[in-house]
Amino acid sequence: MKAGVRTGLLDRAAATCILMLCLGCLHVIALKPQLFTRHGGVSYSTGTPISYKTFYFDQKIDHFGFLEDGTFKQRYLVADKYWHQPGGPILFYTGNEGDIAWFCNNTGFMWDIAEELGAMLVFAEHRYYGESLPFGQESYSDSKHLNYLTSEQALADFAVLIQNLKSTVPGAQQSPVIAVGGSYGGMLSAWFRMKYPNIVVGALASSAPIWQFPGMVPCGDFYKIVTQDFARSGYKCDANIRKSWKAINNVSSTVSGLQWLSEEFSLCTPLKNEIDAIVFKNWLQETWVNLAMVDYPYEANFLQPLPRWPIQVVCKNLAFDSTVSDYQLLHGVSQAAKVYYNYTGSSSCLNISQTATSSLGFLGWTYQACTEMVMPMCTDGVQDMFEPEEWNFQAFSDECNAFFGVRPRPDWAGTVFGGKDIASHSNIIFSNGGLDPWSAGGVTYNLSNSLVSIMIPDGAHHLDLRYSNDNDPVSVRAARVLELTYFQEWIRQAKKNTASPP
Repeated sequence: MKAGVRTGLLDRAAATCILMLCLGCLHVIALKPQLFTRHGGVSYSTGTPISYKTFYFDQKIDHFGFLEDGTFKQRYLVADKYWHQPGGPILFYTGNEGDIAWFCNNTGFMWDIAEELGAMLVFAEHRYYGESLPFGQESYSDSKHLNYLTSEQALADFAVLIQNLKSTVPGAQQSPVIAVGGSYGGMLSAWFRMKYPNIVVGALASSAPIWQFPGMVPCGDFYKIVTQDFARSGYKCDANIRKSWKAINNVSSTVSGLQWLSEEFSLCTPLKNEIDAIVFKNWLQETWVNLAMVDYPYEANFLQPLPRWPIQVVCKNLAFDSTVSDYQLLHGVSQAAKVYYNYTGSSSCLNISQTATSSLGFLGWTYQACTEMVMPMCTDGVQDMFEPEEWNFQAFSDECNAFFGVRPRPDWAGTVFGGKDIASHSNIIFSNGGLDPWSAGGVTYNLSNSLVSIMIPDGAHHLDLRYSNDNDPVSVRAARVLELTYFQEWIRQAKKNTASPP
């Protein structure tokens, strides 16, 4: 099904589309998989005990204009148990699209190395997410209030916050700061070093797709990697998922078939028509994408509670020969989906408006995708396991305009952050996992001696930022050692520069 066809169908449904179903009701490829997608009702933490203090900083709403002079409370978390003062380093997490406490709990690498580095940890919340709302409850009321939700404003927030910390925290004035981030937060950490080299001495950008923008990488590479993950994890796993879309079309063509699908998948809300069937397929597509991102080598609950190597477990339910019937195949798909949504057995039904944790900000990221974070995605159904759908920027722009009253600027990120012409910058680590579909838009080769790529063949989405685990593959263990080595070198160099006379 071509993009225009799907968009037309969904436009007719838009009037009845509730807010948190909007991704299913919009052009699914155009509005891309979020760096983590639609939220669910439960927030999961690591279970690892950590201790930090919560603070709020009066941050300007607009750093780049002078008419809007208001401020808001930006939340940030501080852990200084191991900080060696004066002048001990600061590891600064550049918060992404969600509640900062969730990212704090899931960025174990920083906690694991804090003592060795004698570092203070700071986790700064991104404006418009979590508790850091520039206009309080009105922040998402309309596009006028959303106008200050940009990566540039967020980076300026981080810079101003660090300057304030260095001027107000005793012993921090000469502390070298290293930016750390994963996913969109990794993009921010890289851009932070590029834009504010006077503020941070280096950056670790984990699973950061800074090249997933128009004209920089092929739009189909993301879904090719998702497909490769499933192809390597079980007999005919990718082929049967590819076959399942036609099976869903066949079964959902009748009222009895829709009822069967609803019961087979234990859906909380029954499917009733063609639009529901499209939303259902979009939900499954996001499910397979999320599994590719969190295909970790141990039990984890980053997006949902999952077994170790969850795609292998999923694929055990999809090992069918070509003679399988539509109903047999879709029974296998339902069992596979329940590995993701009901591994613990605690869910009485599956809600197709939910694919990930509630700690992520769905609406805010959708707005960012509709303004400057324009990341083309497409599928062809041949080199990937999804229904063919081309990238249609005009359809994407029209949907953004209809939903938010704004139109995206497809080339702005490349203009403001340099695109692929970034070799003049320094001290940035780009780490990517071979299993992570976002590596398609990441920096996967060295650009210079200090713009370095670390590839983790057995790694999913920012595995290196997670807590160390006995089941970690050798590749991620080696990556963390190398990252720490770079950190130590940046800190040494910063202290040397500080000690040198002007």
